Amino acid sequence: MGYQLSRTEGEQMLAKWQTRYEVFAPKLMRGEGCFSDTDIVRYGKISSFDEIVWDKKSDYSFKETLLAINETLFYFTEDQTTVPAGPKKDILIFLRACDLHAVKRLDEIYLKNGFEDFYYARVRERAKFILMGCESACASGFCVSMGTNRAENYDAYVKVTEDAVLLDVKCEALMEGVEAAACEVTPDYVTENKEKVTLPKKLSNESFTKEIWKEYGDRCIACGRCNFVCPTCTCFTMQDIFYKDNPKVGERRRVWASCQVDGYTSIAGGHEFRKSQGDRMRFKVMHKIYDYEKRFGYPMCVGCGRCDDVCPEYISYSNLINRLAKEEN
Repeated sequence: MGYQLSRTEGEQMLAKWQTRYEVFAPKLMRGEGCFSDTDIVRYGKISSFDEIVWDKKSDYSFKETLLAINETLFYFTEDQTTVPAGPKKDILIFLRACDLHAVKRLDEIYLKNGFEDFYYARVRERAKFILMGCESACASGFCVSMGTNRAENYDAYVKVTEDAVLLDVKCEALMEGVEAAACEVTPDYVTENKEKVTLPKKLSNESFTKEIWKEYGDRCIACGRCNFVCPTCTCFTMQDIFYKDNPKVGERRRVWASCQVDGYTSIAGGHEFRKSQGDRMRFKVMHKIYDYEKRFGYPMCVGCGRCDDVCPEYISYSNLINRLAKEEN
């Protein structure tokens, strides 16, 4: 159902949402970029539509609103453990079509991959998603190639203009206590990207030993930034923290990890499965376009292009895929 509100009415609606939900959206973090005196667009709590960055793709994805970068799984003493309480309020997340498709990928890994992750599930069941439209294509994205430029499974679509707030609402609970004029509202989406990607139609066994992996691996410095900005990367490591005042008491934490960094595949005895950066590059790429699709029926990558944006060595994931497809097809 479509609605139109004035800007004032829209802000009043957002205030009503805040009484029930914690509202997250991409916002400008001034001076918090990776380099001195640089800004960054990242997810945080908002209290006004004016705080939301509508005209630029966020540098980091929505993922940290569902999966904390550093999450305590339980506290322990000598003879007992205690699981921290879950979220106190429901969550509203503003995100774009490609990121909404990424939610489906996270659900496959954390909810349908042979088990249900308790910590992810208790946050996910309280989350609702507000679609943000894309009036123009971003420079590095290739969502059209991946079929993720449009999304239908949103709870509401919101578009803010100079004097109005337009909504397409599928979850009527979001309109409780809100009076608005009915109107036709259609989400904005792009139909063509500047960047285009062709996936390999069929990968041969030889694709795992191609020189292309060494070529790109030689440029990689193993910083892991591509994994941390990716909305579909799900890997983590565990840390046991022992308190200084009592070394028999502490907490176990789940922390984001990267398959590109040293030590990720290390096991007891000093063995490591993927030592070279070329092997790690191959693992990441093949997991995104081959292994995941073989299991779930569609690629893991949603074509947001953030990995291309953030790489300090200017390694282009999209160019790598196109080269691989050209050699294989």
